[in-house]
Amino acid sequence: MRAVVLGGSGFVGSHLVDQMLERGDEVVVVDSYLTGRRQNLAHNHGRRGFRLVEHDICQPIPVVGQFDAVFNLASPASPIDYARFPLETLDVGSLGTRNALILARAAGATFVQASTSEVYGDPLVHPQREDYFGNVNTVGPRSCYDEAKRFSEALITTYARVYGTRVQLARIFNTYGPRMRVDDGRVVPAFVTQALRGEDFTVFGDGSQTRSFCYVDDLVRGLLLLCEKGDGMPVNLGNPVELTLREFAEAVRQVVGKGGAVRSVRPLPENDPRQRRPVIERALTLLGWAPRVPLEEGLLPTVAYFRAELGL
Repeated sequence: MRAVVLGGSGFVGSHLVDQMLERGDEVVVVDSYLTGRRQNLAHNHGRRGFRLVEHDICQPIPVVGQFDAVFNLASPASPIDYARFPLETLDVGSLGTRNALILARAAGATFVQASTSEVYGDPLVHPQREDYFGNVNTVGPRSCYDEAKRFSEALITTYARVYGTRVQLARIFNTYGPRMRVDDGRVVPAFVTQALRGEDFTVFGDGSQTRSFCYVDDLVRGLLLLCEKGDGMPVNLGNPVELTLREFAEAVRQVVGKGGAVRSVRPLPENDPRQRRPVIERALTLLGWAPRVPLEEGLLPTVAYFRAELGL
């Protein structure tokens, strides 16, 4: 495959690039480094089949040629990042997605969008199926991310109807693994770093809210299968095993071997989802995909990565 990966220096994007290069694909990465990190791809510099273009996709994308796929993973993805860059998040979901679609159409490529479970908002239906329209506050503090992704889905499917471009939509649930940032703000780096330092696990609310954690290698495998076998409509990619944050803290404690008590630091943020678990029947039927990596197994390399990042 010849592919363009937008946002390829980010957490998920860099793992996608690695897996594609390992199987012999040619990859052009486009990234502005707003939230991505150069070190995530440094090991690929000079490697055959790899090219890097530093560019903001909110401007026309200076990549030409024929490609089999364009993977769009370009967006801030953690609450800390999209709170810091709300306008940039809205821009990349709208202007950036449009430029990415223009690139895919010109290249004759399949367009694969990294959408998100955040399109379901704070769901009133549990677990979440792809035909659930969601419960999103359009003017709340999280709306810059939620609505950017919802708009991008509308733009992408409209582009497919108007121009016949082949598109695929992955609704990604909580994903974890090496290369997440220590200061990411999401629960996995927060709990792992707190455990490594022997600190208390801090939660918003009482810790009874739930999440479902998918290891990054499983997610990337799903994205590649979706590119090949998808039907153009959204597909949930995530782990259907649901844990409360208190249960997740205990799982981290078991792997790390230490960690303090679970302690509430403040009420739940506005519109923070209370429940999150994907129904993956479409992924199973359409793609033959389901997560393979158990939580404890995926936490081992994740903890080792953060240990090295913290110098512990």
